[in-house]
Amino acid sequence: MPETKTPHRLWAGIREGADRVDAATPAERDRAVDALRALAILGVVLGHWLVTALVAHGGGLRTASPLQQMPWLAPISWAFQTLAVFFLVGGHVATRGYTSARARGTTYPQWLAARLARLLRPVTAVLTLWTVTATALLLTGAEFATVRTLVKLALSPLWFLLVFAVLTAATPLLLRLNPLWPLAVVLHVDLLRFGLGGPSWLGWVNVAAGWLVPYTLGAAWTRGELDSRRAGVLLLAGGAVTTALLVAFAGYPASMVGVPGAAVSNLNPPTLAVVTFGLAQCGLALLLRDRLRRTMRRPPVWAAVALINLSAMTIFLWHQTALMATTATGLLAGRLPGLHTTPDGLDWVAARLAWLPVLTLALAVCWLAFRSHEQVPRRTPGRSRVVHVHPHSSRAKAVRGA
Repeated sequence: MPETKTPHRLWAGIREGADRVDAATPAERDRAVDALRALAILGVVLGHWLVTALVAHGGGLRTASPLQQMPWLAPISWAFQTLAVFFLVGGHVATRGYTSARARGTTYPQWLAARLARLLRPVTAVLTLWTVTATALLLTGAEFATVRTLVKLALSPLWFLLVFAVLTAATPLLLRLNPLWPLAVVLHVDLLRFGLGGPSWLGWVNVAAGWLVPYTLGAAWTRGELDSRRAGVLLLAGGAVTTALLVAFAGYPASMVGVPGAAVSNLNPPTLAVVTFGLAQCGLALLLRDRLRRTMRRPPVWAAVALINLSAMTIFLWHQTALMATTATGLLAGRLPGLHTTPDGLDWVAARLAWLPVLTLALAVCWLAFRSHEQVPRRTPGRSRVVHVHPHSSRAKAVRGA
């Protein structure tokens, strides 16, 4: 009865592969860190797919957002704007990794080159593809405004990588920086901008200061200062209450992402509200660590999280391209609901939700095509790239160094 055995064998193969990944993972690895990184990446991807619309207009495309037409959907941005968690995890991993590398005798340039290689190498493929695509579109008569819209969306993730790379390079200087210092900078910048009528360009100071707050929280995590449950509760409660007060009484937008046409964006550049909201997210992330560690003991779940982490930058860099490729292909069939129509009602929301599996499939194609650009051999001077765990075990366990 091959019909009944095939699904069983398929699942058995998946389970066997998951068991191998689980067995090859060092016992000392904190799987909650990987789980939080995966959740942060998926939050950004789903958030963009749910609040970004490319509306067919005349002979071209223009960007729109359901948050512009339906501001009561702002809680969507609270659930899926997870950049603070990514910076929290990034700061924790970078400071822990740098401290460990220095103890092994690795120099700062060697450590930084290894950190940035995997972070920036996938960028080359994105830039190359979109340079060729934009040139081809312009040569074939596409509207300049449409091409600019597509390129802007495709390359928008690069700002995040640039900030993250700068903070990574500054890690040795941030090992002991208290998060209250960059938080104070954000507070004063907003007071000058919004309270005293200062120039709007001051807000760009918060691009560094705003994301320094969760990054230095990650350093505090490395130092063991956030191990208690009390720290997570204080961050969650304090951040949530402060954000609510800022939105209710200080005029900050309720949406934690930019909304086309809005006078103020919480994200571009970061405001005090998005930073305090990030503090609440970081507090929740810290409170979930134990639960995530227990969940990650299940081999299938851990294997999925490990796969996302191995391709984190590929997923992040190409998810907007997947959205645009699906939109452009769909135009061949006319204006499709939830893909090319104005996001002005719940019918659009329902249609966009129905498109999510198609967008996921398009992203999977991008992942298959470009994931090799993220796989950089990581070699530590004086050590083998392969680390053997539990040498006396009956099964050989070998994994790449963390």
